[in-house]
This record gives sequence, C-alpha cells and structure tokens, in this order.
Amino acid sequence: MDQVKKSKLVQFFYNLPGVRSTYHFVWAWIGAKRHGTPSKKIFVIGVTGTKGKTTTLELLNAILETAGKRTALLSSLRVKVGDESKPNTIGNSMPGHGYIQKFLTRALNEKCPYALIEVTSQGVALHRHRFIAWNMGVITNLAEEHIEWHGSFEKYRKAKLDFLAYVLKNGGKVFLNRDDASYHFFRNELVASAPDGTKALSYSREDDWLRNYLPKLRPMRTMTDGQAPKFLLSTFNEENIAVAVAVAKEIGIQDHIIEEALVGFRGVPGRMEFVTKGPYTAVVDYAHTPESLEAAYRAAKPEPNANYPEPRLICVLGAAGGGRDKWKRPKFGEIAANYCDEIILTEEDPYDEDPAEIIKEIRTGILGGEPDIANVHEVPDRRAAIALAAELAAPGDVIIGTGKGSETAIHVARGKKVPWDEKTAFEEALSKKNRMQV
Repeated sequence: MDQVKKSKLVQFFYNLPGVRSTYHFVWAWIGAKRHGTPSKKIFVIGVTGTKGKTTTLELLNAILETAGKRTALLSSLRVKVGDESKPNTIGNSMPGHGYIQKFLTRALNEKCPYALIEVTSQGVALHRHRFIAWNMGVITNLAEEHIEWHGSFEKYRKAKLDFLAYVLKNGGKVFLNRDDASYHFFRNELVASAPDGTKALSYSREDDWLRNYLPKLRPMRTMTDGQAPKFLLSTFNEENIAVAVAVAKEIGIQDHIIEEALVGFRGVPGRMEFVTKGPYTAVVDYAHTPESLEAAYRAAKPEPNANYPEPRLICVLGAAGGGRDKWKRPKFGEIAANYCDEIILTEEDPYDEDPAEIIKEIRTGILGGEPDIANVHEVPDRRAAIALAAELAAPGDVIIGTGKGSETAIHVARGKKVPWDEKTAFEEALSKKNRMQV
C-alpha cells in the first residue's frame, strides 16, 4: 500500500487541483457513515490554536474527571478512552481515514459522555473536522506556523476560522481569546454565523474568576508541592487556564470542583516539565514557534537570590527540518541571544536536511551570525548537546531544552525515526553531573 502511495502516477493525480481536497472529504464522509456518526451521542469539544492546545485539553480533562465524568481525549500527547491512556505514536494529532470517528465510537462504547479533541490547521484543510457534531470549539491563540504547508499565513488563519465557523453552523458554541491579537479578526468574521452573539463567547486571563481564584491557588499549590509551581505562574498558562475554566463553567461545572482540579493539576509531560537532580535543574518544553519559545525562556529564566546572585539560563535549541517554516530559524537565534547566557545549537527533527545547515540558519539570528561567540556552541548530536549543557551548569542555573517535549523519536533522513526521550536524556545528564560533584 505504501508503495502505491509513493508512486509517481498516484502523486501526480493526488496533486491535481481539487483532487486532494475531494479525496479527504470523501474519506471524512465514509468514516462518519461507517461508524454511524457517533458524535451525535456524545459531547465533543475541539481545541485549535498555534500553541497551548495540549495543555488546554489536559486542563479540561482534569476538571471533568474531578467532576466525576468519564472522558476520551485525542491529542499530540496521548490517546485516552475512559480508563485506558496510551501515548500518541501515530505521528499525527488529528489523523484521517476515519480515525476520529473510530475514536468517538470507542468513547461511546466506553460510556464516556465527553470527548476532547485537538484540532489542527492541516486536519481542517483536509476536512477531518467534518461530519462531527462539535458542541464546542476553542481557539487558544494564533501566530505564524505551518506557512509552507498552507501557502500563506492567511490560508493558515482561514483553516482555524473554517473550524470555528463549522462549529457555529452546526449549532455549537465557540470560545475566542480576548488576549490574542487575532481576537477581533475572528470575532468580526464569525459574527455572521452567530448574529445574536450568544454562541460566540470569549475568555481572558483577566476574567474575574482567574483574578479572584489564582491568588488563592498559588499558595495552595505551594503547600501541596513544597515549592512555587511554575505552571500556575506563567502568563501563557494563565490563558490556558482561562479557557479551560470558561468552558467548564459553560458546561456547568461548579467553582469548587474547578478549583480542586487546578490545585491537583501537575502539568503536562514535555510542557515546561521540570527535571531536578541535586542542585541542578532542567526544563523540558515543546516550544516550536517564536512566541512560545520566548514565553518558555521568560518563564524558565532564573531570578537572582541570596544563594545564587547570578544564575544563568542555558538553552539547548534546534529547529525542525524538512522545509518546515525556515523563516523561524534566525528568529529562534535572535530570541535565544536575548534570553540565554549559554546557547547550544543542536538537531531537533532534521528529516532530510543537513542538521549543520539548520544550525547555521539559526545562528544567523544570533548577533548577525558572528562566527566566534564564546557562549554559542554547535553540537549536532542532541544527546551530546544535553551533556554539554549539564557540564556547563552550576548550582542555581536552569537548563532548558525546547522543540521535542514528550515526543518519542527524532525524525532523520529517509523517513527514519531515532527513538528519543528528552526527559530521560536530561535526567541522565544531570544525574552524572550530580554524582561528579558529590
């Protein structure tokens, strides 16, 4: 079957104008018909946006489970149905060929009244959101991403808009982020779909609930963990909390249950996940856009204190290959130069590109690409890059590795996948460092 898909003749016809769109539309219809449109018998919530989708879904799941609801969840992180949860090893957070309909059927059979689904712009462009009775649609934010795939930022934004419009058209409600620069665009475009405004709702990190409850939640989390949790302190996570709370309240979840869920929430693997060995600390994060990279660096950068008056931020940084959004590479370098005291440039997912060339493009954003900068290191092998970061670290410093998060493989040439566990790599490097200092 794979050989058929790769044949030049098949690729020729697939790439003809309108063929790809029709092909995936038909598959979406077949999937719904084959499984009897299970979404009509379950409450379905779709979350789209450039960043924050996975964390928002996990927050919603935590709130619903705290309320005693059985849930199903499909995201880039995992596939969960009722009590069973497995890592998403498909390599696609919004799969086609009837996968979502089959997932919803499983949720229905396992008596899950709620299904939470990550909605991607590529998935929408390929009609994978169709023939699903979405009860709610959420957009977390919008920034430049997947531009090469869509052809332009406008087409990428339109995919997000198409999903929200589809939800409204079919009687669902949508939630827009008032803190995001795209808010007025989506609000104005969707007003025709919901002229009375009752189904186009909004949320903000400045909402009264968050302003009233977050000051209480922080000390409660501190007492629980013994330390101030980064998760609740970062601004970009406040936006994720804001939409999760808005959706939960709209569903009818009581405030004390929402509060209990947030106090007990331990974050998401690979999203600002802390690794600590003795006096050494690292952060694993999935940041893969300029906005999310800057937000991660801002949240991770250590503050001077009496014990560590000059703590440093050590950054392990790469960028995806395969022609993916090359414009981001120098921008990553520029952001790293603004926040990082030590920069270690390495591979992320090079695919068929030369990792050294990707590194060179990132470096052009660091002080104009000067070749000899003492605190910039080029280490193409990611494990070796993490080892160097640990070697450079002193007590009080924070190391942050971005781009991989909880992904289980590094994509290299000719479609090969090299097994990878970012958290384990940091644990091993920091453990070795800690043993050497004892």
